[in-house]
Amino acid sequence: MNEVLSQDEIDQLLTAISTGEIESEASAPAAQDQRKIKIYDFKRPDKFSKEQIRTVSIMHETFARLTTTALSAQLRSMVHVHVASVDQLTYEEFIRSIPNPTTLGIINMDPLKGSAILEIDPAITFSVIDRLFGGQGEGTKVNRDLTDIEQSVMEGIIVRILGNLREAWSQVIDLRPRLGQIETNPQFAQIVPPTEMVVLVTLETKVGEVEGMMNFCIPYLTIEPIISKLSAQYMYSSVRSGATTENLNILKDRLSNIEVSVVAEVGSMQLTVRDVLALRQGDVIRFPNVQTKDAMTMKIGNRKKFLCRPGIMANKVAVQITEKLEDITKDEFEELVAEEGEE
Repeated sequence: MNEVLSQDEIDQLLTAISTGEIESEASAPAAQDQRKIKIYDFKRPDKFSKEQIRTVSIMHETFARLTTTALSAQLRSMVHVHVASVDQLTYEEFIRSIPNPTTLGIINMDPLKGSAILEIDPAITFSVIDRLFGGQGEGTKVNRDLTDIEQSVMEGIIVRILGNLREAWSQVIDLRPRLGQIETNPQFAQIVPPTEMVVLVTLETKVGEVEGMMNFCIPYLTIEPIISKLSAQYMYSSVRSGATTENLNILKDRLSNIEVSVVAEVGSMQLTVRDVLALRQGDVIRFPNVQTKDAMTMKIGNRKKFLCRPGIMANKVAVQITEKLEDITKDEFEELVAEEGEE
């Protein structure tokens, strides 16, 4: 039953709408549309921020470059590895996405707790094996488990790859990854509960003309202790703070084994190219303003460091240091270390 409003009631209603005491039907949906609603799945909570995912991607781009170089040298073939994507998903989704059988390396992530998984596509696996066995590394559509010999070969490949992984993670943690075992059935590689979140680094890999994927799966439980370090700001600050006492001592030890030229300089003068070409054995060159009793200058590299005088020791020509001209300062040493580190 419809209710008919009187003119006074209509006037009161219009006045209330104009003063804002009552919202009109047209304005109500507009206010509702302004609300921002984000869908959140409690079964798949996001454990990694976008910045952390981006940092993981940067780290593994370094890993991909190192692996490209290492495999190219070992296989004597063109190998290209690069990061295709970095995603977070549940462990069950990862297990369902990989073929069976495949090559699954269970990696102990010391000093972090737990394990990670390096999965290599069967096409890449058999191409690598064929190449190492003397073949051309051509792609073969083989769907079978690895033999004992083939598994041993892949263990050597994975161990070589893990050395690159340690270097790629060095800015965040001194990781010491070790190959635990190799599985071919994904169902036998249950390292975490199916609903546990993992970060999955997908690496597009090409060996010769054969293309495939390598997947590196890291559980959140394993990476949680260093999750705060997975930021670009932390990595860049680690690079800038590289001149620590420990690093300085390491670089000092390395620099101490470098050979440098040592020259005892009697004097110097300028000659024309014509005069130099005319020099013969037995010619005498007279240095201006140089006396036989004057001290000689000993140069280390291009720096004048000592004064010395000539002599003979054990029937060999020698010099005796008489005075130190300059010391290398701490600032100069740190600059030298920084230049060495950049190289």
